[in-house]
Amino acid sequence: MPPPLAPTLRDQLLDPSGGLIYHLRAARHRRRWAGFHACVADWLDGWQPTRRHLLIVGPNAGYALPAGFLARFETVTALEPDPLARWLLSRRPDAVALHFDRLDALATPDGLARLAARFPDTAVLFSNVLGQCSAPCADWATLLARHLADHAWASYHDVISTTTPPARTAACAPTTAEPLDATLARFWAGGELTVVDHGTFHLDGNRPHAYALWPIAPRRWHLVEWCAHTAGAAQA
Repeated sequence: MPPPLAPTLRDQLLDPSGGLIYHLRAARHRRRWAGFHACVADWLDGWQPTRRHLLIVGPNAGYALPAGFLARFETVTALEPDPLARWLLSRRPDAVALHFDRLDALATPDGLARLAARFPDTAVLFSNVLGQCSAPCADWATLLARHLADHAWASYHDVISTTTPPARTAACAPTTAEPLDATLARFWAGGELTVVDHGTFHLDGNRPHAYALWPIAPRRWHLVEWCAHTAGAAQA
């Protein structure tokens, strides 16, 4: 019996976390997002994988990707379901080596295994996508450790979201791993904090990660985590 066909990305133009709604939000809040985008640029500047083929999962139109980032790689492949986002991303000046693939790597329990098999020699960037969708089984940290341990991969992703204004907004990079409550206390003062947990805290195991606030809307904040995994490095 032949193996089951790989799941294919379907065009999504009205997805609640992307599509037209997200493009309008990005246009409206581009100044509000500028500080967060600067943090992402710093993270990506420090990420220097040795592989020359980059696979970006969920880049949308690349609003958070700094100018010139795509040109660092000889080949760039993107997995993006939004047709408008694909069109906008392809029009970037640094997108000369960009092309798209239709593998849906996040929808099924074996999706990341299929990604690893199809792109064995790539560095993988999850572009603020893993906190936007639920893992199809277990959790994203488990699936990444199981299927992408031998890849160089990096991710920035939503950890929690809340409507409570933060007391502090400066990005931070704790030097040791700490519990979620301690990380939240770096941004929010003591007291009750109602959050939506996106299930991505300490995505690369029990090691230090970096954090920044994304003021996605006037009364909504996302805490975003950054981590970069070295190929072959065991997760703690």
